Amino acid sequence: MRGRLRVYLGAAPGVGKTYAMLGEGRRARERGRDVVVGFVETHGRPRTAALLEDMEVIPRKTLVYRGATFTELDVDAVIECKPRVALIDELAHTNVPGSRNVKRWQDIDEILDAGIDVVSTVNIQHLESVNDVVQQITGIPQRETVPDEVVRRANQIELVDMSPEALRRRMAHGNVYAPEKVDAALSNYFRVGNLTALRELALLWVAGKVDEQLDSYRTEHGISATWESRERVVVALTGGPEGDTLVRRAARIAARSKGADLLAVHVTSSDGLAGADPANLARQRSLVEDLGGTYHQVVGDDIPRGLLDFARGVNATQLVLGASRRGRFAQIFSRGVGVETTALSGSIDVHLVTHEEAKKGRKHPERSRAALNRKRRLIGWAVALAGLPLLTAALLPFRDVLSLPSEILLFLCLVVGVALIGGTWPAFTAAVAGSLLLNWYFTPPVGQLTISDPENLLALIVFVLVAAAVSTIVDLAARRTREAARARADAEALSTLAGHVLRGEAALPSLLARLRETFGLDSVTLLERLGEPTTDDQSEPGAWRIVATSGATPCTAPAIADTDVQINDTLVLAARGRLLDASDRRVLEAFAAEAAVALRQERLQEEAEQAKPLAEADKMRTALLAAVSHDLRTPLAAAKASVESLRSPDIDWSPQDRDELLDTAQESLTRLDRLVENLLDMSRLQAGVLGLSLQPLALEEVVPRAIDDLGPLRDRIEGDISIDLPEIVADPALLERVLVNLMANAIRYSPPDQKVLITASWHDDQVEIRVIDRGPGIPPEAHDRVFQPFQRLGDRDNGTGVGLGLALSRGLTEAMGGTLVPEETPGGGLTMIVQMPISSRR
Repeated sequence: MRGRLRVYLGAAPGVGKTYAMLGEGRRARERGRDVVVGFVETHGRPRTAALLEDMEVIPRKTLVYRGATFTELDVDAVIECKPRVALIDELAHTNVPGSRNVKRWQDIDEILDAGIDVVSTVNIQHLESVNDVVQQITGIPQRETVPDEVVRRANQIELVDMSPEALRRRMAHGNVYAPEKVDAALSNYFRVGNLTALRELALLWVAGKVDEQLDSYRTEHGISATWESRERVVVALTGGPEGDTLVRRAARIAARSKGADLLAVHVTSSDGLAGADPANLARQRSLVEDLGGTYHQVVGDDIPRGLLDFARGVNATQLVLGASRRGRFAQIFSRGVGVETTALSGSIDVHLVTHEEAKKGRKHPERSRAALNRKRRLIGWAVALAGLPLLTAALLPFRDVLSLPSEILLFLCLVVGVALIGGTWPAFTAAVAGSLLLNWYFTPPVGQLTISDPENLLALIVFVLVAAAVSTIVDLAARRTREAARARADAEALSTLAGHVLRGEAALPSLLARLRETFGLDSVTLLERLGEPTTDDQSEPGAWRIVATSGATPCTAPAIADTDVQINDTLVLAARGRLLDASDRRVLEAFAAEAAVALRQERLQEEAEQAKPLAEADKMRTALLAAVSHDLRTPLAAAKASVESLRSPDIDWSPQDRDELLDTAQESLTRLDRLVENLLDMSRLQAGVLGLSLQPLALEEVVPRAIDDLGPLRDRIEGDISIDLPEIVADPALLERVLVNLMANAIRYSPPDQKVLITASWHDDQVEIRVIDRGPGIPPEAHDRVFQPFQRLGDRDNGTGVGLGLALSRGLTEAMGGTLVPEETPGGGLTMIVQMPISSRR
């Protein structure tokens, strides 16, 4: 049996995830469970380290990579130990190259498969879905990520929460980082705004997970009643002009509750929905999405029940409808959708919103009452069976007063009414039964099924024929009306879905999801044949590949589906849930053709993405030729002129002039050598063939060498590097070049009387090296542009180089697994921050 996974999720480092995990491990051990520590990082925190005392710790596995020694989780040792619970820190950790698995969560999967329960930790910034959002908030990219699905599969997720102020107090007291790192951390990553935003992300992500668990529980236990665990406001749209008012009112209701969901639904009835204007629906859908809501369309014969079924399905708490547009006279005969929905709503609050169109009447006729659904047929039979005896009893006292034609006309009115309500067979039955009743009670001789007067016989025959003809015509009209309404509903569904694709939403997944939702299917799957067609591959899952799917259990072969549509020789659209009738299948075929187009568009997009690097390379070559046209010629021309002058037999140079010309030639050739070296390194970076020699380094060794490389400019540098910093993983030569480039660039733009400061600090699992200048700085909107190769910001000086310094520095830094980001210096200037991972050998 597979083990259970429990994850402690935090908003930021230092909130206490590892501490909570170790506390849970100790409590489990006190309950008699066998608990081992597979991998825990204490980060030097005494209270966390104290929890490890007297606990069984599995020795780590030692790996050597590029001459450096690293330690990782020993999966085999944990499985061999066969504990009941294993504590394994840092779920998103990337293993050292050469490990069996790339990611630690894959190691944990193996341990879970062995039947061992695992308790782990992860920060919100490491989740793949919010990685880009975290980078926008903090300005720091997170390279170690874990797929959300891995965390969502956890049997239990517990949020370790702490307010930003409390976390900053913990840091200030030295409970998270060493004292020398606290100030830099509080002023950068751990600002109150950053922590508040990260905390909100964590809370919302956990809330989404709770929603999934709640929906799953309600489905498993067949609970259809609404649980008001979270506000969800559903607004019903008919396609009328009042929809804009309803959407805005529903949005205001949702805005009163933080985190409330807004959903708009349009019920397309099989007997037609009066007043549904596609243009209005398209505009209202756009309005809903602009307000942060979602639009849905469902098919239902009974509009009030269709609305409430949808609302209960999404666990809605409030339903917004418009006041009836029908006049007072029409409301006498039918309560209307709003009143009927309110009566059936149960625990869902219903808001009937007045609007300018209320009680003005509909611009289109009310939907046809001739639709022959089961309910109408049953009512027709009831009217026929009860109406005939009642009408006979009512006419008997007037048998001597009324003539037979009058009595026949009254019976004919009843038969026509039955035809209008129930269709052909109830009306035909009523006609035959009515003729017998007329014969027995009202046609001489009374009390016998005989007719003495031929005219009476003719009248009864005409009565039956007229009744049968009227019922047939009414039934045919009803069927044609229903078919037209169904075609209209299908057209509206196709129009809505086509608009969904044209608006640029994810075409293929969106198409399948909307198709499944429209027809109430369990799943819709697009299958692609893997090989050549065979006679029996329709039922063979191995012959098909799932291209895209929506719903619970996808179909793995066409024969497994309830309805399938052959798009071409290789593609099949398979639907599961119910067998669709002929009219629905026509719509399904249209969707299938659209799905094939969407798939082709996606693949063309992928091909375009693959061609993008080639275009970038061509762009790089063009920029290179344009940039070096001056920068290569200038030092080359200077060196050539100096050498030619020295070799000239016509001039007798003094020793001082000769030395000056030699210095000029040497300086120009050195500049040319540096330029060519930068160009070659940039080419290697672009091609991905840059040679690296990563190893543990001490910053106090690298930084002084980089300062010395500046030559006479070294006096403009002031260093402040602590010897207590941990070792980092980097290539010594490349890191030195990065620092030289950054310091030289900072000196170039700093005032002559200001020194450039280089500092370093330790934050969590990385060391930050800061090169700080007091120059003019760079506008925030230009921070990314300065890293583009072959350009200089503002083109201030065409003689300062080819514009590769910062681009090459960032490329080299990222090649070593670090990051290079700019930041404004408080008080003016620019700070370049090099972030490098620390070595585990400490």
